[in-house]
Amino acid sequence: MEPRLNLMDTPTAAKVGKRFYSTSLALQESTTLPKSLQELVSLRASQINGCGWCVDVHTKEAAEVGETPLRINLVAAWRHTTVFTEAERAALALAEEVTELSAGKGVSDATWDAARAHFDDDQLGALVCLLALTNASNRMGVAVNMLGGGYDRGAFAGLD
Repeated sequence: MEPRLNLMDTPTAAKVGKRFYSTSLALQESTTLPKSLQELVSLRASQINGCGWCVDVHTKEAAEVGETPLRINLVAAWRHTTVFTEAERAALALAEEVTELSAGKGVSDATWDAARAHFDDDQLGALVCLLALTNASNRMGVAVNMLGGGYDRGAFAGLD
């Protein structure tokens, strides 16, 4: 499989990509959510959506902020592990339900209540925004066949 299109080589998509990057920076700079948690939930959403490029990005970024290979590898099966805290489990459950909206269930009250038990309103808002941004990025990556395996940390630095 080959990439269909390099979005950053098209004027409109490149502008949108730069704004996505700026939005992700704003999230990182303003939220008290740990960067590792942000990467774990983004990784989980990307796994569900099958975006190889995004899985590559979030795997490498998670490792860079101190996540262990064990925890990174177990994100896909987090419900059947002992390595995640209750707060992380609540965030991962939220990530799954936000990502799987097409299943018609939306975010359940039980999942929302579990997340609310661990995160304040600002953190919940940041999680929702992060997951919306991640899911949109996943959809762009999958649409144009962006392939995982070639991401280098800092590749987005020139976009702001």
